[in-house]
Amino acid sequence: MNDLATTLCFPALGGEVLIQAEGPGSDLAVEEARELVLDLHRRLTRFEPSSELCQLNRSSDRAVKASPLLLRFADEVHRAGSNSGGLVDATLLDQVEAAGYRDSINPDDPAGPGPSSPELEPPARRWSWSDVTVDREDSTVIRPPGLRLDSGGIGKGLAADIVAERLEGFDSWAVECAGDLRFGGEGGAERRIDVKSPFPGRGVIADFTASAGAVATSGTTRRSWKTGSGDSHHLIDPRTGRPAQTGLVQVTAVAPTAVEAEVRAKAALLSGPDRASEWLIDGGMFVTEEGEIRAWDFQRRPEVG
Repeated sequence: MNDLATTLCFPALGGEVLIQAEGPGSDLAVEEARELVLDLHRRLTRFEPSSELCQLNRSSDRAVKASPLLLRFADEVHRAGSNSGGLVDATLLDQVEAAGYRDSINPDDPAGPGPSSPELEPPARRWSWSDVTVDREDSTVIRPPGLRLDSGGIGKGLAADIVAERLEGFDSWAVECAGDLRFGGEGGAERRIDVKSPFPGRGVIADFTASAGAVATSGTTRRSWKTGSGDSHHLIDPRTGRPAQTGLVQVTAVAPTAVEAEVRAKAALLSGPDRASEWLIDGGMFVTEEGEIRAWDFQRRPEVG
């Protein structure tokens, strides 16, 4: 970095956000990018009743007026479901809460995910991503009353993509939103991206190099908690309504945008070891429950421990 480089790190989106840019005016641009992330966090969090997302989720109206940000998020919900064949479904908030994920969890908090959460029988599915549409002319999100959206991974990816739009044109820039990474720059400099093991103490297990793109990692070991019946996690399989058990514990996917990387990583994890690679068309890797690592366009590295 040089004197024209700016870096900010702050808590948001259930984790840490890091924004970097290099070039004239980077200080102002990075601060504006920070405000964009914080605005998205305030509007799309499901843990604050006053957020725009929570107001949408509570509304008894079928068509609800929405800000451009919420309209864009709802569009991404529908697109993610369509592009993943229904595997990535952000309408499973009832099932997420039934699994025990009712309060915010920051996996980077030294105190851990908190006390045990009771696990309930998942409610029957009444709706899916296909029931969510957007009317741009009327600025409304349309869905059946009672259907609730979960910003989750799509929200993190959207935040990274919005920051990328603000920083486009700088010599070098990067944004990491609680694990979702987007990077690029007019200078075309190569970056090395490291992927950490899902298992504690094992360090970096792979890396790859690129000048621009997005990377997202989806897994079952970080946002996890104890229940009366054992361990649970946040990634719901839409086919069962329960936390996914596919034989995979972590998938990392490369894509042009952070939202697309998020969708590919989750779809790959939910597809299991035999079909995960079908989603990693621009590169990626996965880790099985037994610790086996399979990588495409990544350089495997020895594990520590």
